[in-house]
Amino acid sequence: MSGEEILVGYDGSPDAAAALAWALDEATRTGQTVRLTYVFEWLTVGGWIAPGVAPGAWPDAAARQQVEQLVQQAVTDAATANPGLTVRGEVSDGPPALMLQERSAEAALLVLGSRGHGGFTGLLAGSTAVSVTAHAHCPVVVVRGDTPTATGKRVVVGVDGSELSLVALGFAVERAAGRDAPLHVVRTWAPAQWRAQGFDPDEAQAAERASLDESLRRWRESVPGLTVTTEVLAGNAASVLVEASRDAQLVVVGTRGRGGLRGALLGSVSQQVLQHAHCPVAVVRER
Repeated sequence: MSGEEILVGYDGSPDAAAALAWALDEATRTGQTVRLTYVFEWLTVGGWIAPGVAPGAWPDAAARQQVEQLVQQAVTDAATANPGLTVRGEVSDGPPALMLQERSAEAALLVLGSRGHGGFTGLLAGSTAVSVTAHAHCPVVVVRGDTPTATGKRVVVGVDGSELSLVALGFAVERAAGRDAPLHVVRTWAPAQWRAQGFDPDEAQAAERASLDESLRRWRESVPGLTVTTEVLAGNAASVLVEASRDAQLVVVGTRGRGGLRGALLGSVSQQVLQHAHCPVAVVRER
């Protein structure tokens, strides 16, 4: 697999179809190859499971063929609708989260549906999406089937000054510029933290804005045509980003911010945004 490929976790579910559509849309701008990966998981007790395939007594050649036909049809349909793109498909055996994590090491971007076949309907982001997002080796975009791509709407990114949030900022700048979309940068701060250091709210607000402006200076100089708006306010970062996602085509966050626990691979803000955002969410980490 080339490092320039966009990898799509595909199981035939509506959310997976939405993820594929998002990936194809991205590839039309970047020229990258899109590769569909269907992970075929066998159960070790009394039965077997394969997303999108009718259950059987035990894995057999017919079941495997059914999966391969599903993937090939999706590849054919995608390639026909996008004649300028290279679209490939593959079927792998093993636990979906683990296999996708391993495959992400060789991809430029991994795109997932928020829930696949077998997901709990009460969860906006399923266990596979959350696990892969936490452990992937490349940026991960999670797409819900009921949140179609909204071309022209802004790209939103959360920046708190941490190293990972600055990586997320760079990712967001690239996506906004490539889509000719405005970029909205959000920074929140906790009043209690600043009061403990003897700052009043006005001083804290000014300091946070100055820090954000410094983070943006490089990008404003290197991408002068990009429309950038900023929002600095006291409050809960996840809540602010979820609200901002209502009129966004993409929300970008780092895996963890400056307040995250060092041992946590996916911070609380990222998890809340994944669960509640109204548009696709990109979670970015350093490779």
